[in-house]
Amino acid sequence: MSRYSLTTRVATREDAPVLAELWSDAVRRADRSEQSADLELVVKGAAASPEQRVVVVEYDGQLAGAVYLRVTTLSPLNLEPCVQAIHPRVFDQFRRHGVGHTLMEAATSFAEENGILHVVTAVPHSSRDANRFMARLGLAPVVMYRIAPTTLLRSRVSPQRSALGADNGRTKVLAARRSLRRARAERLATLPEV
Repeated sequence: MSRYSLTTRVATREDAPVLAELWSDAVRRADRSEQSADLELVVKGAAASPEQRVVVVEYDGQLAGAVYLRVTTLSPLNLEPCVQAIHPRVFDQFRRHGVGHTLMEAATSFAEENGILHVVTAVPHSSRDANRFMARLGLAPVVMYRIAPTTLLRSRVSPQRSALGADNGRTKVLAARRSLRRARAERLATLPEV
């Protein structure tokens, strides 16, 4: 049985079409050529910054996985520096061959190069395998990152004014009916019996 080699390198703009396929669920919804153009810009921007890096792992010469690395802070409120390993992904046919481990090793090396004590990552909450893998590497869950379309959130945090007005009017009508019923009941109670 022959052993295939894993090679780690910095991504180039020529990798963009394959990265668009790998990260298809993470990039904006558009056709593949637009996604590739977006990723060319991402790779170009990362190459120009010492605080960013797009790393790919090749398995026997084929691009098998990638991760976007970025130096930032733990949060906008906690200014302790960290390396974010954003969307570490491995193509299905290359899973269980050490590619994911190699991507996270690259993230660790990037953190060490920059003198940073923490590495954080985010994986889809629905990916049981990815979450187990990260747990085995010692990455603990800290927060759950949630997302919603702005229009949906607006409809939930503040009811629409037209619905509020209609509801308010309905409430007034019901209150008036109740008052009329009470008044009728009181009049009937005070009438002498015949």
